[in-house]
Amino acid sequence: MKTALVLSGGGARAAYQVGVLQALVEILPDDIENPFPIICGTSAGAINALAIAAHKGNFKSAVNALANVWQNLDIGQVYLHGWFDLFKGLSLLGLSLFNEGVGHRRPLSLLDNAPLWNLLGSVIRFENLAPAIESGKLHAVSISAMGYTSGHTVSFFQGHPDLQSWARHRRSGVATELRLEHLLASSAIPTVFPAVRINREYFGDGALRQLAPISPALHLGADALFVIGVSGNRTSQKANRRVPHRHSPSMGQIVGHLFNSAFVDALEGDLEHMQRMNELLNLIPENVRAAQDIQLRPVNNMIISPSYPIDGIAGRNIRYLPKSLRFFMRATGSTAKGGGATAASYLLFSKEFITEMMALGREDTLAQAEQVRTFFALT
Repeated sequence: MKTALVLSGGGARAAYQVGVLQALVEILPDDIENPFPIICGTSAGAINALAIAAHKGNFKSAVNALANVWQNLDIGQVYLHGWFDLFKGLSLLGLSLFNEGVGHRRPLSLLDNAPLWNLLGSVIRFENLAPAIESGKLHAVSISAMGYTSGHTVSFFQGHPDLQSWARHRRSGVATELRLEHLLASSAIPTVFPAVRINREYFGDGALRQLAPISPALHLGADALFVIGVSGNRTSQKANRRVPHRHSPSMGQIVGHLFNSAFVDALEGDLEHMQRMNELLNLIPENVRAAQDIQLRPVNNMIISPSYPIDGIAGRNIRYLPKSLRFFMRATGSTAKGGGATAASYLLFSKEFITEMMALGREDTLAQAEQVRTFFALT
């Protein structure tokens, strides 16, 4: 059985995924080489996915190396955040209005993520992917990005030679040798980070217009899915509770909902669809499915997502941002008071926020240790 690890997007929220992986290291046997022969990631989840897949050692050492990067991460290693850098980004956006909305020298973006190119280029060894696939340690790794010209989600994957590319409505899978450009394209949050040109098209964040986030794992041959999300919606007991409004929506609040619609809603909808399909298929005996040549099959799955609202964690950690970013967050209402802490959470690459998110991921997973052992057939 091939188990796939599916990591969603979410900017700094992806630190939660690292905490979950740390807990898995504690739960699974120490000598396990790789519990996930198929690894799929989108946006910031793609960074975590490639870091695990391209590591030379076993699963434990790969997770420890990834955790070390996150624990020592500084905002300046992700994007430039000085006053000059911030106003430069705003100026370039303004100047684009005199050029039909197109950037003069580089793709439009508020922030310059050049430091992230340097960081990922130094910590992720893409040359290790081919040997891992040849040895059988890894079956396939996939990262998704959205083409701005076509509007299609493209899952770039590197894997076993027998794997075939695929094409569906507004989404496709393309076999290729993964490079740094694919990774930066997948994590290019629209208007925040610049789009990346791959071949003849510019690509941006893979969560945009991603109609079926779990489909790449299934196309690559997964029989079971271990999904790590970055939304508390699935476990919140107060999802339908009405919150009294104090003012009209701030810019940050509006952007927060736009980000959630891209990074959260599609995955949750796809998972709900999969659960319902599983229920329907389980009503049909296996011999009947075989006799009727029904190609669909139930997919074993486990989903880990935050048990605590991320907005609350983000709201109390905004104060740790540099002065320039704190000013920008207050000005746009991207704070707890302004109702836009959700938007801020995607850019909160501060040690304090990352530490809390990793701790939450670890705690949530250890609380489900028995279910994890059952999923991996360890009991």
